[in-house]
Amino acid sequence: MVGVQTSARDFFRAAYENRYTWDHNFPGYTADVTFKQDDQVVTGKVRVNPDMKAEVFDVEDEDAKQAIHSQLWETAIHRVRRSFEDTHAKNTFSFGDTDETGAVELLMGGKAEGDRYKVRDNEVTHVHRHIHGVVVTINTFSSHNTGEGYLSHRYDSVYHDPKTGEQKGGKSVFEDNYEKVGDYVILTQRIIRTETDGKESVQEFNFSNIKLL
Repeated sequence: MVGVQTSARDFFRAAYENRYTWDHNFPGYTADVTFKQDDQVVTGKVRVNPDMKAEVFDVEDEDAKQAIHSQLWETAIHRVRRSFEDTHAKNTFSFGDTDETGAVELLMGGKAEGDRYKVRDNEVTHVHRHIHGVVVTINTFSSHNTGEGYLSHRYDSVYHDPKTGEQKGGKSVFEDNYEKVGDYVILTQRIIRTETDGKESVQEFNFSNIKLL
């Protein structure tokens, strides 16, 4: 239950600050990568720099290179440590409904008018955000507890047109696995299953031989 004295803003702030992020001393890392898409297998090397920029080496196939880079960038951007006020100073929060799982809805106002989140057990379990001209909806089903914050383990993601509500592309189901390397928890595997028009496509990214820079 949400304490009577807890404001919607503080309730969301606690979950925001409970996410696992890398500290400002993050040194970057290198890794070997194996990318599988349906029956295609590609190997190469990657590097994530201290400024969170990602690089992919020794991958000839441009589509595969782009896919690997995209996932590394996406992962690193979520590890950036930004204060709550930096991110949400211009947003307001109010409580919505509590669903059957006990997740509490938070309705956004201000700069993020129309966005919604759900929080359960001090973790964000649902995101509904307007971003870059589309609406993205993410539901998280399970998470990893790193001891220094949580990371999503299994979740799905779907995009819609903000004006018509029409779904754009297929729904994707993700599974992420991590390991601790030195002081940092780093992605070792991401599997993405996307269903479009009744056909399922599977992408699998495996990162091994991870070394901090």
